[in-house]
Amino acid sequence: MSPRAVRQRRVLRDTGAETVRGIALVNLCFLLLTLGDVATVLALPVMGVVGAMIGRGLVGATLVAGVATGHGGGLHLLVPVRWRMVMFRSVVHALSSLTWYLAWSWSVGLADSYAVGYAAPLMMILLAGPMLAERVTWRRGLATGIGFAGMLVMMRPGGDLWKPAAALLLFGVAGMSVSRNLTRVLATTESPECLAFWLLLAHLPVGLLMLALGFPVPGVNWTVVLCVLALGLSNGLAHWLHSRACALAPMAALAPFEYVGLIWAALLGYLVFGQVPAAATMGGAALVVAAGLSLFLAERRRSRAERAVA
Repeated sequence: MSPRAVRQRRVLRDTGAETVRGIALVNLCFLLLTLGDVATVLALPVMGVVGAMIGRGLVGATLVAGVATGHGGGLHLLVPVRWRMVMFRSVVHALSSLTWYLAWSWSVGLADSYAVGYAAPLMMILLAGPMLAERVTWRRGLATGIGFAGMLVMMRPGGDLWKPAAALLLFGVAGMSVSRNLTRVLATTESPECLAFWLLLAHLPVGLLMLALGFPVPGVNWTVVLCVLALGLSNGLAHWLHSRACALAPMAALAPFEYVGLIWAALLGYLVFGQVPAAATMGGAALVVAAGLSLFLAERRRSRAERAVA
């Protein structure tokens, strides 16, 4: 049976109720992604870039396959309809992940990498018009701008941050932005399980390629095993949630919530690495929260108004 016979083409909408659901899912997604980043940084000195790529792909893809098996559609949910675009998106995202792991292995701090990485929401909104034909409302654009300002206050990117590894990250951020928007494009025909599965599975050949190019063989100890499990499981669930969110809400509404990861990073940095957030970090976090909450409440009001009309 062909995947086209299994799944009918979905029509993407922009309603208040579905946007609120998408925002809730994407916030949980970024918490899980930040947990996976912390696990990666902890184990990277031993497992290396190759171990991070292979571990993330193997464990994450296995989890998503298990989720698909537990649903009514079974493994048919993993079969792509537009397979060329699915594979292109998956490889682009895997290469983007590689730039982050390389930057961390070259001593770019977690906070500094987030400072560069959170140029992604602006890129996503800039690309939403030509790629998705989405209308970026003034409220969504303002929320993204305020969130970006909060990120600048928190991270204070400056002289020491702009090093070659950070420049490499910019290419990864651009690829991640394209991948995020393609998730919305593909949500009309592909299941969330399909999009998450192939994205994570693409990390395996990229990791093996890095091994063939002479990168160190991954080291293994109990810390690495636990961190790889945390990385794969958190990313598998996070990308599944993100694919579901993109089917519910336009990218212009979801993009401002990319900045919420900064808040999780500051909290986990304190709990795991003993990093105490500075006053500027707290002030920037307040801007990020204000931007996200204002957009979330606006979408909730729109949802109530739509139900009243209906």
